[in-house]
Amino acid sequence: MAAATATFKYKARDSAGRPREGTVEGTDQQMVVARLRELGMFPLSVEKQDTSGLKREIKFPGKGGKVKMKDLAIFSRQFATMISSGLTLLRSLTILADQSDNPKLTEIVGKVAKSVEEGKSLSEALTEHEEFPKLYVAMVRAGETAGTLDLVLLRIAETMEKDVALRRKVKSTMTYPGVVVIMAIVLTTIMLLFIVPTFVGMFESLGGELPLPTKVLLLMSTAVRKLWFVLFFLPIVAWKGYKRARKVPRVRARLDALKLKVPVFGNLFHKLALARFTRNLSTLLHAGVPILLALEITAETIDNAVISRAVADVRIAVRSGETVSKPLANHPVFPPMVVQMVGVGEETGALDEMLRRIADFYDLEVEATTESLTAALEPLMIGVLGGIVGAMVISLYMPMFKIFDLVE
Repeated sequence: MAAATATFKYKARDSAGRPREGTVEGTDQQMVVARLRELGMFPLSVEKQDTSGLKREIKFPGKGGKVKMKDLAIFSRQFATMISSGLTLLRSLTILADQSDNPKLTEIVGKVAKSVEEGKSLSEALTEHEEFPKLYVAMVRAGETAGTLDLVLLRIAETMEKDVALRRKVKSTMTYPGVVVIMAIVLTTIMLLFIVPTFVGMFESLGGELPLPTKVLLLMSTAVRKLWFVLFFLPIVAWKGYKRARKVPRVRARLDALKLKVPVFGNLFHKLALARFTRNLSTLLHAGVPILLALEITAETIDNAVISRAVADVRIAVRSGETVSKPLANHPVFPPMVVQMVGVGEETGALDEMLRRIADFYDLEVEATTESLTAALEPLMIGVLGGIVGAMVISLYMPMFKIFDLVE
């Protein structure tokens, strides 16, 4: 038995970008979308004309709160699935906006859908919202041009998911020493505020000369008791000052250079930045973004001023006719392995694939580094915490060793 046909109302853009509206007969939305694409039109919405007023919707899980990279990754993967299933661009955006549990993302996607309905392209609509980074918008624009928007969205989702995974690994590595440092500060503060003062009267009654460690401990206790409000607000002021200093390009460059040289963690930050650089550039090139624009966007998306400036210099050299690998070699921040593999990628015409392999290599390096750091830091931080508390206890009890001498 043949499927019943129905009338569908559509909105689309032709090959020249002009908006088109009309009706067409078909058995379902997927068939209508395919027919419109065969006619050289890009469907924006296809709705079945009936009087029931009922609309079937697909449920998709979402996350609440502000829009994070993880939210964008989930949104991109769901968006790609809908488009590849034959749903129109506008219908997909409407479903994602209606079904998302994230209020901020719901609001943004709703505005994007409205802009698309008014005749704007998806990339133009995304440009109006800063939550979508420049890399995201550039890839969507390339996907629209090549007619591979679903594949590009999947690539975006994979890139963001790997970036989120890397950040999670680094945060997990930093969490343990951070917690130990906070515990050390809290224990030290408690001892200086409440325990050390109880020994002051005893020391004064004994008379005599106190050992130097005990004098230093008493001095610290007095300073903390009198200036506790300064010490309380000092970390907050220091953090605010650091955030403001990073907004100054020259200061940020120096801080990021120092960040790469920090003992133990500097190597980890360097590998993380290289993984992000190679993956972002690979993703852009694979989507069909021109090399100069890809380098420009990559330089803006790297959260390290040293590597960002190096990529900007590479872009200038490429614009003047150089290859990518040659100017890369002029910057020590890029290891020889990266330079050589980029050169091989250029020679074989598979630069995006070679960059992806480099990114995968540094993903594994970051994972191995975080595991080794976690194993090494655990006993080290326990020793530091024990040393601080032990030194304070010894300083308190050192005068007791002279009690008999003072009595005599």
